[in-house]
Order: sequence, then C-alpha cells, then structure tokens
Amino acid sequence: MPITIIAEIGINHNGDVDIAKKLIDGAASAGCDAVKFQKRTVEEVYSREALEKYRESPWGTTNGQQKHGLEFGREEYDEIDRYCREKGIDWFASAWDLKSQDFLAQYDLKYNKIASALLGHADLLEKVAAEGRYTFISSGMCELEELDRAVAIFRKYECPFEVMHCNSSYPMPPEDANLKVMDALRSRYGCDVGYSGHESGLIVSCAAAALGATSIERHITLDRSMYGSDQAASVEIAGMARLVNYIRTIEAAMGDGVKRITEKEHGCRASLWRTGDTGEC
Repeated sequence: MPITIIAEIGINHNGDVDIAKKLIDGAASAGCDAVKFQKRTVEEVYSREALEKYRESPWGTTNGQQKHGLEFGREEYDEIDRYCREKGIDWFASAWDLKSQDFLAQYDLKYNKIASALLGHADLLEKVAAEGRYTFISSGMCELEELDRAVAIFRKYECPFEVMHCNSSYPMPPEDANLKVMDALRSRYGCDVGYSGHESGLIVSCAAAALGATSIERHITLDRSMYGSDQAASVEIAGMARLVNYIRTIEAAMGDGVKRITEKEHGCRASLWRTGDTGEC
C-alpha cells in the first residue's frame, strides 16, 4: 500500500477559513492524501486560571482570547468539509476533549487521530476506539507502558489503528528523531507504524519513508514566519510538494526485494558482460 501522506494544518490557519482553504489547496496540489486539523472545546481543555493568563496575540491580551481566536466551530468545519470534498482530499482532526470528538463524529470522516498529549486520556481513547474508524496514534512524550495501555484499548474495540513514531519537540533536532524506534514499535505491537515529524527540513521524513513508515505526517504552512507556535516546525507548500515527490520516488525505489536483471540491465549485459579471461562477450 502507498504511504499515506498527511498535511497537518493544525492551528496554522490562525482562525481564518481563507487561510485554511489555501492550505488545503496547497496540500491537494502537492499530492497529499489528507489534511488534518485540531479541535478543542477551549473551556474543557484549559483551566480558568490558564485562560486568564496574560498573552499578547492578534486576538487580545489573554491566553483565552488566543485560544478562542484559533478555534473553528460548526460553520467553519462545514465549509472545510465541503471544500475538501470539492478538492478531492480527505480531512480529519485530532480531538482534545470528549465534546470535540462528539463534534467531529457528525462528519463522515475516514480517519481519527490521537494526539500524543492525549495518550493518557482513557475516556477519550475509549470514545474514539468505539467509533471504529481507522486511527493514527501518535507516540510522542510517552513511556512504552503508556502506549501499551492505549493500544490495548483499540484492540479491545477491534478498532483498526497504526502507531505513529513521534518526537514532540518543536522544532525537533534531527539527532532526536531515533527512527530505529519504528522497528521496535512494529515488533512490540505487530501493527503498521507511521511517522509524525516536527523537524525542520525534509531529510528525516524521507528516511522514515525508506525505513518502512506507512504514513508520514508533517505540518503545512503558507509561511514559516507567520504567527503561531507550530509554524517554525512546518513545511511550506513548495516544500510539501518536494516531500511528496521524494516519498513517492523512495517508494518506487524500494521495489519488492526480489533480485532480478532489469530490462535495461539486459542491454548493458549484452555489451559489458565478460566470462573467463578471454575478454569475450
């Protein structure tokens, strides 16, 4: 199966549907399979104290104003749903609370996503797994025993899933990628393993593809200098197009593992092959 390439829009839309559409356009033109958002019920995810903290942003001077400014509601997601169908690209989102997962369940989405920060939220894991949609489970910031418990919930509900190897630093230094963990996760869980990257550049994601990742997820942005905590670890649209091309080239280059003489090699063999010491062809 081809690698599933996911462009995470996340909150890089900065609360603007027009920016979200431009990112959807960019992901579709780059050849991505899906775009992903993040959905929060702000008062459920953050305490009143956290929301009242001072924070300058385009929406005001409190953390709460910033969080609300970044959040899409029903009208915006209805338009995203319509627009993605028009563009022929799947969309889905990671819910950060139970109400947000109920909200997303209103849409006919192909995938669910468990963000790394939610791996310890057992009630959310149960709700997502009970839906039975194919789920990407990110594994940043967690111990193996915590990931074990999450996987066990999805197995209990017989919900199809794959684990995504992930380091949750933004941006991630390449030396922290530890891509060999992907083999360890495949062995431990007997499932497909993808890669969710937060590094600058494309090399690490390409290496993950060569090491057998079944999905690659990268944040997408119009401009890495835009406002937002995820922008610096994101890939601009031209870079996303290069990444998709590199991944598809890697897939083709990996082949099937069967040693054979290729059609083009036959022509070279006819003119270059030597036997014995006579120099005869």
